[in-house]
Amino acid sequence: MNPELLSQPMPPSFLPQVSVVVPVYNGEKDLPDLIDCLRSQTYPREKVEYIIVDNNSSDRTPTLLQDAVQNTPEITLRPLSEPEIQSSYAARNTGIRAATGEFLAFTDADCRPEPNWLLSLIQPFVNPKIGIVVGEIAALPGKTLLEQHSEREETLSQKHTLAHPFCPYGQTANLGIRRSIFGEVGLFRSYLTTGGDADICWRILKETEWRLEFAPSAIVKHRHRTTLKELQSQWRRYGKSNRYLHELHGIDLMREFDQREYLYRLSRWVLKELPLNILKAFAKKATLADILSTPIGLICVQARSQGQREANLSETARKIDSL
Repeated sequence: MNPELLSQPMPPSFLPQVSVVVPVYNGEKDLPDLIDCLRSQTYPREKVEYIIVDNNSSDRTPTLLQDAVQNTPEITLRPLSEPEIQSSYAARNTGIRAATGEFLAFTDADCRPEPNWLLSLIQPFVNPKIGIVVGEIAALPGKTLLEQHSEREETLSQKHTLAHPFCPYGQTANLGIRRSIFGEVGLFRSYLTTGGDADICWRILKETEWRLEFAPSAIVKHRHRTTLKELQSQWRRYGKSNRYLHELHGIDLMREFDQREYLYRLSRWVLKELPLNILKAFAKKATLADILSTPIGLICVQARSQGQREANLSETARKIDSL
């Protein structure tokens, strides 16, 4: 017997039917790369369908989806439409209802799943007690200052959401859920515009006996924000999410900085951190992102606080859709 064959890992035997659900809105720039990533998945092609739900796009997204069906016969692409409710959660619900798989995997149109993503995400479900599997989100290579700052802080990593003090959860950019669970707790809240990933995970973990598992090798890559406007919008959305989850689940609101705290942190940066990091930069041990980390971080804190103050959860956003 060849000893080299004994040392090779056995292929996984747990290969259930899976539906991958991807909402998309005005995604003509992202769809070609996304489709290429789906084509490159190592999960058996006959056991997975890729449901891409157009959420009332005004660009060439619908046309590109139809073209992809014709030009990518090697995988099962199912383009659907959710034109009524402008929300990624409504689009995901449309995909869930149409799904035929026993397990659902979620990602986003601007994500780039690695080839073994789906295979790694599904394997923990071999444990019949696991209802949610969370994969990791890594950064696509970026050259701008703000991309480097976000990568330094690992802004997108699921380690932050998994360590949430109220209850762990996974972002829908990389999340797997047993389809049957939606029959127990309901679907996403269609009119919610942010925070729906935490909401669905918390409903599952708080209302049922299902457990969550982290699959660090199930990786999707995502591009960080490149402009200050995009970064502020991202952090305002985080603040809105926290307000909505406070209303829905009673979690603590994030503490807002007062003027004195902003001034203290900026003063400490100018007097202590800035000189130290400049010296490190001369020694090639610090980057511009290291030098400007504090002021950029304070801009993010301010945007998050603004989002939390301005958020207003509508009554329709409280509604839980049914399967």
